Amino acid sequence: MQVLIIEDEKKAARNLADMLTAIDNTIQVVAMIESVEQGLRWFKEHASPDLIFSDIQLSDGLSFLIYEEIRVEAPIIFCTAYDEYLLQAFNTTAVSYLLKPVNKEQVEAALEKVGHMQRLFQKNAPERTMEKLLAHLDFHYKTALLVNQGDKIIPLKMADIACFYLDGHALALITFRHQKYYYASSLDEIQKLISPALFYRANRQFIVNRNAVVGIERYFTRRLVVKLSVDTPEKMIISKTKSTAFLEWLEGN
Repeated sequence: MQVLIIEDEKKAARNLADMLTAIDNTIQVVAMIESVEQGLRWFKEHASPDLIFSDIQLSDGLSFLIYEEIRVEAPIIFCTAYDEYLLQAFNTTAVSYLLKPVNKEQVEAALEKVGHMQRLFQKNAPERTMEKLLAHLDFHYKTALLVNQGDKIIPLKMADIACFYLDGHALALITFRHQKYYYASSLDEIQKLISPALFYRANRQFIVNRNAVVGIERYFTRRLVVKLSVDTPEKMIISKTKSTAFLEWLEGN
């Protein structure tokens, strides 16, 4: 999930970014914006993030000035020291209004609310689901990869790959025959090329094949540990905010 932080206090922005990655290590903070002017410029030059955490009183005005000029479609979680803007906030795409100082539990609850609302809207928008299905039909996902091993080039069927994972800064993969190979790419890039019906991005380190999952255990703070049919260098942990989506994917939803 790509998150934009709009906050003119650098320490508060940094603390919020640290909270977010501690809650869900797949969250990527794409930018930390300090002013209305900087925010307007950023939105004109970049695609919309998945979620926005926004203060209201910035160094050069209220953040509402951004949302009045730019059509922002991402949900917004407002974090402010003032309650007087509550009604005005919900004239935007706000989903939560948190009063400073915010803590990890409040942020986590707000993220859960965003995830719940997104799943709810998806269920109530079958035409969007059909559009996504048609888009997948039009896109040709990779059915095989060519990996190098010494002087050899080895073709691997995607269905034979149990998981991809980051080994240091390199992308490694493990087959169902417990063979390990390296592939010259990144998790982000490989995720775009493989079928989401077969593979799931578990966290920053792992992408897992549905058929490699042999068990799931509850973990601390409502997270999940996924057991695979192959050995991995570390536990594959699903964050609390992604656990419901992962279980739905595993069921084929």
